[in-house]
Amino acid sequence: MASQATVTLPEIANPGRARLFVQAATRQIVARDFGSPVIEAIRQRGYRYRVGRLAFHLAREFGFCYGVDDALDLAYEARYRFDSRTIYLTGEIIHNPVVNSRLAALGIRRLDDVAQVTPQDVVVIPAFGLPVSDLAHLRDTGCTIVDTTCGSVVHVWKRVERYARDGFTTIIHGKHDHEETTATRSQVTSIPGGRYVVVRDIAEAERLAEVIAGARPAATLRDFFAQAASPGFDPASGLEKIGLANQTTMLAGESLAIAERLRAAMVARYGEDETLFRFRSFDTICSATQVRQDAIAELLAFPPTLMLVVGGYNSSNTGHLCELASAVCPTYHIATPDCIASADVIRHKPAFEAREIETRGWLPQGEIVIGLTSGASTPDRSLGETVLRLIQVAGETAPSAWATRA
Repeated sequence: MASQATVTLPEIANPGRARLFVQAATRQIVARDFGSPVIEAIRQRGYRYRVGRLAFHLAREFGFCYGVDDALDLAYEARYRFDSRTIYLTGEIIHNPVVNSRLAALGIRRLDDVAQVTPQDVVVIPAFGLPVSDLAHLRDTGCTIVDTTCGSVVHVWKRVERYARDGFTTIIHGKHDHEETTATRSQVTSIPGGRYVVVRDIAEAERLAEVIAGARPAATLRDFFAQAASPGFDPASGLEKIGLANQTTMLAGESLAIAERLRAAMVARYGEDETLFRFRSFDTICSATQVRQDAIAELLAFPPTLMLVVGGYNSSNTGHLCELASAVCPTYHIATPDCIASADVIRHKPAFEAREIETRGWLPQGEIVIGLTSGASTPDRSLGETVLRLIQVAGETAPSAWATRA
């Protein structure tokens, strides 16, 4: 695998200096692989850039968050530090096809079953984290573990563990099958007696609220939450004390609304004084997710002609950016720049829908303003290539400095 490395590390006697050199070298490679001079040029122009009839308005916060930066730095460092060993990744390191393809090209393999790992292997844990049982198995194996779990996710884990130890059922606002929520659920059930229920949105939270307040029989929840509650969960007794947490990439406003609705239900059932001892809530939305949502809201205050959101279709935070924008103007969530087939045809995933569709007549004639943003797992390079693709299909000419690469 050494031939795949693009840097040669000199022999450095001091281990501390060697580590610093590796870190600096791999950061340069990450920047080379995923950065974009196009996006940097737009940023330097105050997040506004006009090319012919196209005026690009870039959100002031977008793209890789600190957790993704750290995860990629660690994954690249592992590749170059352990260049003669097999390196596995327990899932997608982040939800972006470009990034995951690049790691595969570096020889980092996808791990299908933790049972196949040997003590000589290196295993990279994604930013979403890993279920408790899988992590324990890896540790027992004696392999080298490179843990890139985001600090914001670990913060959620500490919160739900405390809920479980204090006898509270954890209500998680998230997608029950998302890797992060799967890992968080395992943290809850790793505590004896730990219980959880995952609610996808305010509508599902309303069902819990009605049971808590006594307006709906508890038995009606058993089938509905069969796949999204801890094994053997009894809604008749399990909702007497609840603590709120979030998948870190959910819509912050909806998380707050869910907390308020469930708290109101507890007050209706037990009164204000008793609710103090039965209800806990703590906002565990990632700060990077929040600032990206705030940035798109700021951009939409003066709505563009249309909005493009770039990022993986299975990226929760990217999907929420699309949802926010689609309420204001025509919005197209694309996975990669080649989803823009022409000025007439675009492939995209609409807000609140599960599948990619094809839309015709999407790019208007005449002068237009195009809003741009990308999810926290999207490299600037993908966004820059999207800008170049837009210029091309619109029949305009990109600045000469942009011609070589995005």
